[in-house]
Amino acid sequence: QVQLVESGGGLVQPGGSVRLSCRASGIIFSDYVLGWYRQAPGKERELVAQITRGDYTYYEDVVKGRFTISRDNAKNTVYLQMNSLKPEDTAVYYCSARYSGTSTVAAWGQGTQVTVSS
Repeated sequence: QVQLVESGGGLVQPGGSVRLSCRASGIIFSDYVLGWYRQAPGKERELVAQITRGDYTYYEDVVKGRFTISRDNAKNTVYLQMNSLKPEDTAVYYCSARYSGTSTVAAWGQGTQVTVSS
């Protein structure tokens, strides 16, 4: 059974930081490209960050320099470190797993709410 479980969301002050975690089970973790998506109210779900098996990373322009994606294959966990948070970062964040070489997300996390507000 494929399962991605997220944690770390919550209410964060503007300018603050939060670290999201997503632990996977039911997949060979090292074979997958891992990503973080987010969906704000009334908006489309968008890819925020991605990391490949070779640790190549991609970031959406608006988060570049503020967010860092990383993975720990031994722990089957992908992280999203978010710094210098802005109210515009408020969204539900979803982790994802995509088999390397494919274009379709194979598994999604349940989503975790990140609210940036004073």
